[in-house]
Parts: sequence; structure tokens; C-alpha cells
Amino acid sequence: MKRFFGMICALMMAVFLSGCGYNQIQTLDEQVKAAWSETLNQYQRRADLVPKIVASVNAYMVNEREVLTQVTEARSKVGTVQISADTIPTQEQLQQFQAAQNQLGSALSRLIAVSENYPQLKADALFRDLNAQLEGTENRIATARGRYIKDVQAYNTLIRQFPTLITAKIMGYQVKPNFGTDNQDEIMRNPEVKFDTGARAPAGNAAPAQPAPAQPAPAQPAPAQPAPAQ
Repeated sequence: MKRFFGMICALMMAVFLSGCGYNQIQTLDEQVKAAWSETLNQYQRRADLVPKIVASVNAYMVNEREVLTQVTEARSKVGTVQISADTIPTQEQLQQFQAAQNQLGSALSRLIAVSENYPQLKADALFRDLNAQLEGTENRIATARGRYIKDVQAYNTLIRQFPTLITAKIMGYQVKPNFGTDNQDEIMRNPEVKFDTGARAPAGNAAPAQPAPAQPAPAQPAPAQPAPAQ
């Protein structure tokens, strides 16, 4: 009897959780984990390219030691942030990770910009190949990061809504950290448009010229008078 009663309770609990969005929460939770793993993998791919890029430019950019040092130090800092692909980080860990990755991205951008001053380096086949790989990796990072942001937003919104918030509390689902949006004010600000009110009107819109006033007709000579009779 007790066993039967337990089965009934378990069945009722399953129906309750299903009706309160448990399956949906679980699905979004798995999507967030997959998106985070892909994001971390792409960032790691970029970090793995750094030593190869530095080695390829080292012989050409002998006068750019400061730039190369910045890239190397930024790469080392990324390695000090301990984050696992299997576990969603805390908000503090994610902020540290984002700061380190932003620093590395800025250092790499400066390196690529400086390389424009070295025609022989730009003509090097290995450097061109690594540069293409870096560009592709940056695109994949942006895609994976965008997916993670979108999935976390959907997940966090769901577990804050009724009745799924009850299910989330019962099952221990918590809000997940998300990446911050850089330069949000600049992105949302509308461009300022100024019109030059002092500009002249185009020739096609000029008022038509007024006709010149008519000239008066010249006076007619008076008729000749007849000669007086003798």
C-alpha cells in the first residue's frame, strides 16, 4: 500500500512539474551549457593561435617589442583565469574572463594594425594564413558569444516568471551570469543629423526672371504745314 501511495505521489509530482515548465527549464539549461562550452572552445582556439602569430612576426617586427610583449602578457593573463567548459562560471569569474579576453583582443588588434607597416610581413604566406585563421576565429567567437547571451536571457526570463519560478526554486535552478554589452550607450544612441540652413537653393528652384519693362514707342514727327499763298 505504501509503495502504491509513493508511486501515486511521484506521478502527481511529475505531472505538476511538467505543467509548471520543468521540461522547458531543463531544455534551456542544457542549451546554455552547450553555448558556454562552444564559446569557451572558440576563445581557446584564439589563445592557441597567439604563439604562432608572435613567432611568425618576430623576425620582421624587431622594432615592435612593446607590441609583441603586450600580446604575450595578455595571452598569459588569459591562462590564469581558471574556467571549465563543463560548468557555468559565477558572475565574478565571468567578469574576470571577459576582462582578460578583451585585453587579448585589443593587443591582437594593435599587432595586426602595426603589421600594415611591414610589406614583407604582409607578403609572408604563413602570416597571411594565420591572419585568416584569426579572422575566422574572431567571427566564430562573436557567433558563439551571441548565442550564449541569447540563451541565458531566455533561461533567466523563464525562471523568473510564474509558475515556472516555483519549479525553478523547488529544483534548484538559479539565475545564470551573462556577458555585459560593451558600448551599449553608443549602440543605442541615434546619429545626430544636421541640416545646413544657409545653403543656397538649387538653380532648378530659382524664381523665373521677370520680363523687362516695355520701352515707349518713339514720337512721330509732326506733319508738314502748307506754304502760305502769294
